[in-house]
Amino acid sequence: MTLGQVATAAPKPTKEELKKQLSSLEKKVDGLIGKYHAAREDLAEARTAEKGARQRLAKAEADYLVVQREVAELAGLNYQSTVDATMLLPGMQISPLAAQLQAEKAAKMREFAKKERERRDAAATAKKLIVDIDKRADDIERQRKDAEKLIAEIQDKLDKLIPIGPGKLANGGWAPELPTGSDNITPRTRLMREQIKEAFKLHYTVGCYRVDNMGEHPLGRACDFMMSTGGSLPTAANAALGDSISAWALKNRTKLGVKYVIWKQRINHGSGWRLMGNRGGNTANHMDHVHISMF
Repeated sequence: MTLGQVATAAPKPTKEELKKQLSSLEKKVDGLIGKYHAAREDLAEARTAEKGARQRLAKAEADYLVVQREVAELAGLNYQSTVDATMLLPGMQISPLAAQLQAEKAAKMREFAKKERERRDAAATAKKLIVDIDKRADDIERQRKDAEKLIAEIQDKLDKLIPIGPGKLANGGWAPELPTGSDNITPRTRLMREQIKEAFKLHYTVGCYRVDNMGEHPLGRACDFMMSTGGSLPTAANAALGDSISAWALKNRTKLGVKYVIWKQRINHGSGWRLMGNRGGNTANHMDHVHISMF
């Protein structure tokens, strides 16, 4: 750097750029999860192949012992059966029975040796396959964890871009707000709702103000983010979405002015989840929606 030049930091990525990075990484994680499960399935097949090879060896060894006993029993029928052809002097001959027994024994031994080689080769191949697949699965899992770490970092950057809720006091408290606009909710509630809509892909309705004689909804200080319809339990994917929304709201509660979150018959004021009493159905127990109340 020459004299007079001023060092400038690289420009910070915009919210749109961060979202694009996040979307790309999430797709990468989904792909890695699929590859990981495929590798585990391959590993199970390799272990089955190795087990099969060992079972074939055990059977081959058992078959060989049976043949060995049979040969020994037949050999006892003729004393010549104990004579090894290599030990005979020139001009001597072994009986046809002994020759047959020796030939059968030699054939069985060759067969056993062949099976043992096949078993050994199969076991070695399966063992190598298991090692290779294990390594592949570990590599995929490591890549997934690295990608998820990057996702968390991008999420943190996005969270830093969330604006401070209106009416925050110097002491950390919140100034009272009245509902405004056609949706009849407070500015803080509206900001929270819009930020969640921007951060997550919502599949069902969001209800905030409603006529009631209790709670924050009639005051315009609460919203319900539905995870299913008709009072049914959410799918696993939508339940996970509800988990993510509630975690996000609690993480950013001091920035937005979140008072508490209710989800899955539990309430959290920022100090941990507490089980609530049974109010009846899925909707009354907040099993099908995330409720967020604001100061």
